[in-house]
Amino acid sequence: MTVKVVLLEDEELVRSGIRMILESAGDVEVVAEDTDGTRAVELTDRHRPDVVLTDVQMPKVGGLEVVKRLAGHPAAPAVVVLTTFDVDEYVYTALRHGAAGFLLKDTPPRELVNAVRVAARGEAMLSPRITKRLLAEFALGGGTSRAQAKLSVLTPREHDVAIHIGRGLSNAEIARALVLSESTVKVHIGHIMAKLEAANRTQVAILVHDAGLS
Repeated sequence: MTVKVVLLEDEELVRSGIRMILESAGDVEVVAEDTDGTRAVELTDRHRPDVVLTDVQMPKVGGLEVVKRLAGHPAAPAVVVLTTFDVDEYVYTALRHGAAGFLLKDTPPRELVNAVRVAARGEAMLSPRITKRLLAEFALGGGTSRAQAKLSVLTPREHDVAIHIGRGLSNAEIARALVLSESTVKVHIGHIMAKLEAANRTQVAILVHDAGLS
C-alpha cells in the first residue's frame, strides 16, 4: 500500500530533498506540497493523505496551526512536525493538540521514510535522539499523581499495553512482549486512547512517563 504524504515546507531546497528521499522508497508518494499551511485543510480534503509532514516555522500559517486545523478533520491524517531544534516549545504544544510526533531535519533518510510509514499506521513517531529529553520536559497531565489517577481507569491488560507504549514499542513488539496477537493489541490501544482521551500514542506515552512507569 502506498503512503500518501502532503509536504509543507517553506524552504525549496529542503522541500525538494525531503520529497526525493520519500519517493525514492517506492511505497511513499508526495501527493501535494506547499510553502506554508494556509491550504492544509484544502489539500487534505483534495488528496486524503495518510500523513501531513509539516515544518514548525513557516510564513503565514506554521506547523502548530496546521496541527490545530487538522485535529478535528473528519479524515484527519497523522501530522508529523519537522524542526531544526532539539527542544522547541512549539513542538510541545503541537503534541498537546494531537500531532503524531516530530522529527529533526537532520534525521537520516532511512529513518525519515520509516517514520512516515510508522505514522501512517497510527503509531507513535518521535525522533529517537530527543525522545527522553522531550518526555522529561513535556507534561501532559500536570504531575505524577494526576497521571497515575488517569491511568487507573485502565484494565490490568490495558495498563500493561500502555506501559509498553510508553517504552516506545510498536504494535508487533508489544504483541511479542505480552504474548498477544497484533489485532488484540490494536483493540487494547483503541480502548486506552478512548479512556484517556488521548489523540494519539504519543500522548499515551507522555502520560505513562508522567506517572513514572516508563
